[in-house]
Amino acid sequence: MKRQFCSEGDENTAKRLAEPLDADEQLARYAKALGHPARVKILRMLARQRECICGEMVAELPLAQSTVSQHLKILKLAGLIQGEIDGARVRYCITPKALRRLRRLVRQL
Repeated sequence: MKRQFCSEGDENTAKRLAEPLDADEQLARYAKALGHPARVKILRMLARQRECICGEMVAELPLAQSTVSQHLKILKLAGLIQGEIDGARVRYCITPKALRRLRRLVRQL
């Protein structure tokens, strides 16, 4: 049976999402992570697909691999995405719970 990837988040992501941040603090954290056009584009790419390999994102973005990796790290630290090592590759996907929370926080503005 093939394991479903990125269903509701890994343990570290769950801990970050459970931190006692009020709505304004959480929205600010998400906004800061989305404060660069490349990170917005990465999030859109991941929203179109269930998962994406870092190398595939590098091929679509006009950025160096190291730059894409840095943007992925920022999104991951904010809890918006998660990654899993798969051999020599890293697969990334959106953290569904975080995306739902982001949408809810933006609607409450």
